[in-house]
Formats: sequence, structure tokens, C-alpha cells
Amino acid sequence: MRLDAEEILRLVLARLDDMKAEDTLTIDLRDKSSIGDYMVVSSGRSNRHVGSVADRIVEDLHKAGIATRVEGVPHCDWVLIDAGDVIVHVFRPEVRDFYNLERMWLGSRTARRAS
Repeated sequence: MRLDAEEILRLVLARLDDMKAEDTLTIDLRDKSSIGDYMVVSSGRSNRHVGSVADRIVEDLHKAGIATRVEGVPHCDWVLIDAGDVIVHVFRPEVRDFYNLERMWLGSRTARRAS
């Protein structure tokens, strides 16, 4: 049984919460882009924290049968996890501020902070 985008998103958000990731933002891409249904942007406190968060997400996605592509390891300033329908970015705060990836979405109704 393949998980749908909403189930993958729930798994990702639960792991981010479990791993104490910070300032998580979910961006709904369904009517905006063909790269996926959701983009999740979050921060870790350090390179080690970013790497640990990313490892846990990838491990849990694999356990659920979701293939992933990962970029940004071993440096872990910014790790990208492509889970098909859900794209996850985990940044160190300074790197996130520099790239400001979510700036194009924050003015629209397609972005929401995790609760």
C-alpha cells in the first residue's frame, strides 16, 4: 500500500516534531507547481541536529516504503529530502535565513506554520 501525499506529510511533520526541529513551515504546492504536492521547510540547531533530523525522516520514510533522494549530506548545512509528493528542506538557521527559500510563498495562502 502506497502512502498518499497527506500521509507522507503527516509522517514528516511528526518526525520533525519528535526530533525538535524548529520553525517548521508547510507549503501547499498542489495548484502552484508540478514538483510535488507539499514542501516542508524546517530548521535544526546545528549541523549535527540537521543531519539527525534528516536521517530520522529518511529512515521512517523508508520503513513506510517511500523511496527518497537526499542531498546535502555530510555537510548538513541544508539537507534536501525528495520523497516524491513531499519535498523536505532542513536548514541550519543561518543558512535558511541566507537562502530565504520560503519568501516566495509567505505572502500567499499556500504557506502555513506547523502547530
